[in-house]
Amino acid sequence: MSVPERMPAPEGPFPPTEEMLSEPVPQDEQERGKAELREAWKTPEGWRYWSAVNNTEVGVWYALTAFAFMLTAGLLALAIRVQLAFPDSQFLDADRFNQFFTMHGSAMMFLFAVPMFEAISILLLPAFLGARDMPFPRLSAYGYWCFLIGGIFVLGSLLFDAGPKAGWFMYPPLATKEEGIGPDVWLLGLSFIEVASIAAAVELIVGALKCRPPGMRVNIMPLYAWYVLVVGGMILFAFPPLIAGDFLFELERSFDWPFFDPTRGGDPVLWQHLFWIFGHPEVYIVFLPSIAIAAMIVPTVARRPMVGYSWIVLSAVGTGFLSFGLWVHHMFTTGLPQMSLAFFSAASEAVVIPTGIQLFAFVATLMVGRVRMSLPMLWIAGALAIFVAGGLTGVMLALVPFNWQVHDTYFIVAHLHYTLFGGMVFPVIAGVYYFFPFFRKKLLSERLGRWSFWLVFTGFNVTFLPMHMTGLMGMPRRIFTYPESSGWGWLNLISSVGAFIVAAGFAVFLYDLLRPKHRQPQIPRNPWGAGTLEFSHDVPEEAWGVRSIPHITSRYPLWDQPKLVERMDAGRFYLPDAPDRKRETIVTSVIDGKPLYVQEVTGPAWVTILAAVFTGGAFIFPTFHIYTPAIVCGAFAIVCVLWWLWTATARPPKNDMREAGLGLRLPTYASGPNAVGWWAIWITMLGDATAFASLVFGYFFYWTARPDFPPPDAAHPEGLWAALTAALLVLAWAAIVTARETNVRGRQGVARGSIALAICAAAGGAGAAWLAVADLSPTSHVYPAMLWALMVWLVAHVGAGVVMQGYCLAGSFFGKLTPKYDADLRNVTLFWHFIALKALVVSAVLGLAPMVLS
Repeated sequence: MSVPERMPAPEGPFPPTEEMLSEPVPQDEQERGKAELREAWKTPEGWRYWSAVNNTEVGVWYALTAFAFMLTAGLLALAIRVQLAFPDSQFLDADRFNQFFTMHGSAMMFLFAVPMFEAISILLLPAFLGARDMPFPRLSAYGYWCFLIGGIFVLGSLLFDAGPKAGWFMYPPLATKEEGIGPDVWLLGLSFIEVASIAAAVELIVGALKCRPPGMRVNIMPLYAWYVLVVGGMILFAFPPLIAGDFLFELERSFDWPFFDPTRGGDPVLWQHLFWIFGHPEVYIVFLPSIAIAAMIVPTVARRPMVGYSWIVLSAVGTGFLSFGLWVHHMFTTGLPQMSLAFFSAASEAVVIPTGIQLFAFVATLMVGRVRMSLPMLWIAGALAIFVAGGLTGVMLALVPFNWQVHDTYFIVAHLHYTLFGGMVFPVIAGVYYFFPFFRKKLLSERLGRWSFWLVFTGFNVTFLPMHMTGLMGMPRRIFTYPESSGWGWLNLISSVGAFIVAAGFAVFLYDLLRPKHRQPQIPRNPWGAGTLEFSHDVPEEAWGVRSIPHITSRYPLWDQPKLVERMDAGRFYLPDAPDRKRETIVTSVIDGKPLYVQEVTGPAWVTILAAVFTGGAFIFPTFHIYTPAIVCGAFAIVCVLWWLWTATARPPKNDMREAGLGLRLPTYASGPNAVGWWAIWITMLGDATAFASLVFGYFFYWTARPDFPPPDAAHPEGLWAALTAALLVLAWAAIVTARETNVRGRQGVARGSIALAICAAAGGAGAAWLAVADLSPTSHVYPAMLWALMVWLVAHVGAGVVMQGYCLAGSFFGKLTPKYDADLRNVTLFWHFIALKALVVSAVLGLAPMVLS
């Protein structure tokens, strides 16, 4: 049988000529296109508004929610400072103090720092790229609702005196042995939020790679998009080790598997490794997005392109890469070998180089430009001053002898806050003032903004500068009171007064942000005179984003491409209409920005909220050791996601080609590497493989760190069952690959049979994996516990793979999956490449490692 015709190629001229761009568009055609777009992109009204998935709505919700969580964490900090203002204070007892400082740190890191980056990026990235929306709007909405539910659950534990109290890093054995549900709230609630963070990272990476406007090559992307790529990649590789650690931690808490119990072969230092493999890149995950905001503001106020564009990109990538070699920076006092300490000390010093390059490029741009000290630039200047001070103390802490002296003192608290305030809080507020005209079409008050800046800047230094001295005088972190004889009282009082000055500054900022602005006159479209695309949006705002998707040939198109905005408004570029009343954007090639196809993006839906609610139940019920409702919620969450995918993604199109404008005709369907869904699976699996590698790292960590791993008299997994696991799961992989190849050749019967075989083989492989370890007792020692953990991880992923295979089989029977339209099958095959690799690794650990290590 002949192979059916594959996806058609784009037809027509590209790039467009100046004559094509100059041709006028009739007024009636412009109005018709606007009406179609307005109907397709209409934001739901009334109670249906909350079903919206537009990036302009979800991004604002995300940002406001993250800001609300930050203010809540700030109130906890004020309570902490009141307690510490005077010696022997009784404002908070020890238990409440421990809950407050734990939740303060956790909220700032997990509920504000990373979510705020993702919120701003979801809101702004399509505008920077001249795209209509993100590639997966419902994924953005799902991530937001997960974030909201998880954040309320975690912070709400304080209202019931059930908050975690072992610190935001939750070190065992303190946290594993803690009474009550506090550690479970932290582990499961924040793991739930981490799902939202990784979902947003996947969305942002795919958006930056595949949803750029035609002509925008990677070397002319806005710097903001480069930072999004770097930080998204860092999230993808930094969060999974923490998820793996959470997985082991909760297994110990719930089922007494002794991963961190030294009496049964465990080691609490493993948690520190997994946590700080996440925790130190987290500092740069927080810092780099704020530098991205500065990279947009500095050229605008300097009135010239950024100096050293390529150096900044390379430095951002280098910072992200080096940040993963610094985690032991936080573990200098754990008794590691001197060689390790020397290596990580050098790496801690080396990361200063790419960071410094970025800062020097900003200063050089300001020096060669014609700077106008606008309000956003004032906040950026404050950020640079504070961050440089924090960086200097960071260099001090990279020196092992000095680190030993001040470890776990208030010197560390001062350094951390100088780094995070200067590297994150100040630039984010600068970004709010700078981008507020973009998302609300109004300006914030210059007078109130300056009041807010000087209150926050002054109060911050009054609060945290004395803490360096407090730490050098020996005040430990995390103590709820101290004696008068210590001599720390006057320094703590100064810090507490400063904290309230900071709070006053944020109160002014909050008032300015939320006060009614209906009397303010209409602002110009590009009030700052920026050169990038975000200010090409219509004023007043239209929900469609850009009127037509432009052809971009420079880094600062609003400065360099004459009549660009005028032509965009006239519908002179791509997708100037929506004849089928569908939401669409253009997908381009990764390197050179050539248009590939027209992507239909999903519209408003309630299913994202339902999926988030049920996902929340699957995480929250186990906190209370209630497992049956958790399983039910997990099943309903899967049903919601399957329904959302079935009804809104990869459906055979009505027409294979679409008139995209300027004589260009583009396909309306793609599968394989051209499709955004394939890239999403690939990127997600990289993160998932990192979590799996962290578990394997744990296995070999015990082997190197513990002389009794495995114990001399240990029972080992059944080698035959381990071999059968590998054989059956490789068979399942081969069968799904066969299904993909036979389906594309029109042999649907053979393809269906291959999918059915894959399902059976996968189920058998999961059963064999369980039988390999069934006779081992995971509560007796960390060795069988680690083997069980690897088995559970593998079986859970095989279960997901079986669901995907069943989805493809149903799609084949019901016409969603055909020889020509096979995106689902190609995506599932890609997922199974990773499962086959995991199966081989787990089988080797179960069957071969005991013979080598014993």
